[in-house]
Amino acid sequence: MSDASMNTSAPAQTGDAGFADFFALLKPRVMTLVVFTALAGLIAAPGGIHPVVGFAAILFIAVGGGASGALNMWWDADIDGIMKRTRRRPVPAGRIGPDEAFGFGMALAGFSVVMLGLATNLLAAGLLAFTIFFYVVIYSMWLKRSTPQNIVIGGAAGAFPPMIGWAAVTGGVAMESVLMFALIFMWTPPHFWALALFMKSDYDDAGVPMLTVTHGRRSTRAHVLVYTLLLAPVALGLGVTAIGGPVYMAVAVILNAMFLKGAWTVWRRNEEIAEGDGYRAEKKLFGLSLYYLFAHFGAIMLEAALAPFGLGGW
Repeated sequence: MSDASMNTSAPAQTGDAGFADFFALLKPRVMTLVVFTALAGLIAAPGGIHPVVGFAAILFIAVGGGASGALNMWWDADIDGIMKRTRRRPVPAGRIGPDEAFGFGMALAGFSVVMLGLATNLLAAGLLAFTIFFYVVIYSMWLKRSTPQNIVIGGAAGAFPPMIGWAAVTGGVAMESVLMFALIFMWTPPHFWALALFMKSDYDDAGVPMLTVTHGRRSTRAHVLVYTLLLAPVALGLGVTAIGGPVYMAVAVILNAMFLKGAWTVWRRNEEIAEGDGYRAEKKLFGLSLYYLFAHFGAIMLEAALAPFGLGGW
């Protein structure tokens, strides 16, 4: 095991951690996406759910997502301390000790899974438990430092929340929830590779085999385009299911056209051009990718909200 893969280099706890530091362990930005997509799955699911139970389900899914973030920060403290965008996180900065982060994450993981099972059903709890395991063990501990396909395979962890929300209502899995999973799964690679293209040497310095490091930036640009081409039919296919409709389809057509145009622009560029304008196209594509997912799942929820009035769906 390389030095980069040993997480014993994190600074010792300084004892001055506050609420904000423990909240940062939860990766609140990632948690926002988890909550939003899980809520979309819960609202779009047929049959409905009592508002109190639904609120509890989303709360426990959010806590489970936060547990994944805390355990990821515990494991990745060594490389987080090397990369510019992560070196100020609580563990590498020394505000929270590694053991404390691990205990905090494990406690939240156990609490969230048990409480979701009690509030809804065993399938939803099982999916949440598997999501936490997949993100921490399969992605963080194994894939992230061993293969350039880390983002491709590891993206499954971030794709489960709408399936969990759906299962919380129905107690099962359906084509619609699988397609919501697939939408996030196919979106993740171009989203992260666009980021990697303008983060320059961060992943290289940390010894993380991101595609930009192992296969070069030209290959990464091609991969961004290919995965964007594969993403579009998944997004449009979701629009013809029971949870789709004209609002969703309009959003999907417009945003996928924009995303394809952005990916095509990124693919055509070389490193000299990109450096010359400060990676403007790559940053634009990354920014668009953030709006892309929120807009698609927002449209799914809007279709569900309009359905009782006979305005949503086909």
